[in-house]
Amino acid sequence: WVQEEAPDVLCLQETKCAVSAVPPEIRALPGLPHQFWSSAKDRPGYSGVGLLAKTEPLNVTYGIGDPEHDVDGRVVTAEFPSLFVVSAYVPNAGRGLVRLEPRQRFDAAFLAFLQRLDARKPVLLCGDLNVAHAEIDLCHPRANRASPGFTPQEREGFSRLLAAGFVDSFRHLYPEARGAFTFWTYLGGARARNVGWRLDYAVLSQRLLGALCDCKIRSTVAGSDHCPITALLAV
Repeated sequence: WVQEEAPDVLCLQETKCAVSAVPPEIRALPGLPHQFWSSAKDRPGYSGVGLLAKTEPLNVTYGIGDPEHDVDGRVVTAEFPSLFVVSAYVPNAGRGLVRLEPRQRFDAAFLAFLQRLDARKPVLLCGDLNVAHAEIDLCHPRANRASPGFTPQEREGFSRLLAAGFVDSFRHLYPEARGAFTFWTYLGGARARNVGWRLDYAVLSQRLLGALCDCKIRSTVAGSDHCPITALLAV
């Protein structure tokens, strides 16, 4: 599927894979020779992100400059001539919301990081942000008000991101689209019934809106409990 799509940049989240264990078929993907991986320190099989690019970035950084969160391998940022591309896997608040407070600290630190980047050049943030922002972004909002990914605190964190000058590209283009989900639990045939959540986003600096051509949810692509999304920009 990746070879057919031939993306300029491929962002991967929750890879659960140490840099040394990236499969050879991924390393050998044609058209994506520049590969940058981050994994959780001393926690094999946990978290992890990757960023693969057709052209070599000007610079690549790992983490957000916050020791509490950078050990988890959640963010890789590549600088290109016209923008930064950020691949991010935002922490889950956890069953029983046991990790809601660390999640809130991450949201605040991550927003500050994105604002620092945005002060230098526009930003495209791609990733599993582990939040359904509005009721339209999940199948059963009423039943999930206390569920991780739909708490008021997490939703407010995403609202602060938008208020800081960033744009949810899919919702900007398709404000009324319903049933547009990117994650379905493996339980109960949820995907076949489209009982899902929109947790994966392409968020961009407001001044990139003129370059935004489309943002597509690729819900027919199998292989994970999440589906890919594609952001198309003329940059």
